[in-house]
Amino acid sequence: MSTPQQPAANPQPNANSGKRKRMMTLLVLVIVIAAVAYGLYYFLVARFTESTDDAYVNGNVVQITPQVTGTVIALKADDTQTVNVGDPLVLLDPADARVTLEQTEAQLAQTVRQVRGLFADDSQYEAQVAQRQSDLSRAQDDLRRRMQVAQTGAVSQEEISHARDAVRSAEAALEAAQQQLAANRALTANTTIANHPNVEAAAAKVRDAYLANARNTLPAPVTGYVAKRSVQVGQRVSPGNPLMSVVPLNSLWVDANFKEVQLKHMRIGQPVEMTADVYGSSVVYHGKVVGFSAGTGSAFSLLPAQNATGNWIKVVQRLPVRISLDPEDLQKHPLRIGLSMQVDVNIRNDSGTQLGNAQNTVYETDVFAKYGAEADAEIARIIAENAGPNAHKAVSSAAGNAGGSAAGSAAAKAQVTSAHAEKPGAKG
Repeated sequence: MSTPQQPAANPQPNANSGKRKRMMTLLVLVIVIAAVAYGLYYFLVARFTESTDDAYVNGNVVQITPQVTGTVIALKADDTQTVNVGDPLVLLDPADARVTLEQTEAQLAQTVRQVRGLFADDSQYEAQVAQRQSDLSRAQDDLRRRMQVAQTGAVSQEEISHARDAVRSAEAALEAAQQQLAANRALTANTTIANHPNVEAAAAKVRDAYLANARNTLPAPVTGYVAKRSVQVGQRVSPGNPLMSVVPLNSLWVDANFKEVQLKHMRIGQPVEMTADVYGSSVVYHGKVVGFSAGTGSAFSLLPAQNATGNWIKVVQRLPVRISLDPEDLQKHPLRIGLSMQVDVNIRNDSGTQLGNAQNTVYETDVFAKYGAEADAEIARIIAENAGPNAHKAVSSAAGNAGGSAAGSAAAKAQVTSAHAEKPGAKG
């Protein structure tokens, strides 16, 4: 019974062996296909891409600091709130600055009237010179007539002597009047009331006081979000004290820290694709390389590594690379400073340079320019109200020399003309 069963069991090991061979062949085939696919992917895509997850969103953090000393009386914005450029953020007590401004304005008005008197003295001294010349001519005529009849004995020598003294006295009086006229002209020559040195000195004090008073209001230099507010109402602040910050989130960039071995083919202008951890891989940001840091992170650290010591260990360094963000992508999916990013740089085109093509970035604001224009308008108004008949000429000269904008000068002329028409000669 057992003998016929043994030949039937022999085919089973052969079947298992064939199945195992097929599985091994399939596994090897899968490995080969995967290797070929990876090879194709590497030679066509991966070798032209440098990636890192050591990348973070960065941006400008604009600190709000006072330019004058004062006490905070109001706060117009708080953390997480949006402010527009020019919006008032912090108000300081302006009482002392206003007193100083009023004093300087009164001094300017007085100076303008004094200089106006100098110009009026020119006409007075010219009239005196004409009078002295007339007196001299009359004395000379009197002496000439007496000299003509002196031989006849009709005029005594004493009378002739008095006539000579009268001529000398008239000459001295004329010389004194001419000197007075010259002295006064030295104070007014080549000037007008508006650009007289005394008026310009007083106007400079008004401008300084006006700016000091205007700087009690701290405006937002840019549009953005308020952060890091540390100031409180009633706090005494000094120039340079950080009160809060404004972060413009529409002009962010990414600082990607690549290993030094990844930088060989990286160039300015190469395209970049990025994803943010906050949105996941479904949201892709686009940008380009705009610059490379001048040194590695360790070189600029607070305590740089001392590589000359005996216990030196080589560590692969990372260099920060700045990458711009597409404004449209940033508007659709806003980011915040400090968020983590995954960065992939396409290095297929490495014909550019790493340093030579870096573009200079300019940041500027004009929220403080209006203070100067307003100060110039106030100065022109005071000069016009105290310059008398030459008010229009004074305003024109003041607007031209004040250094304000064209629009500010035009506004100053219009304002002063209206004020002067209402109150001619009134003291400012």
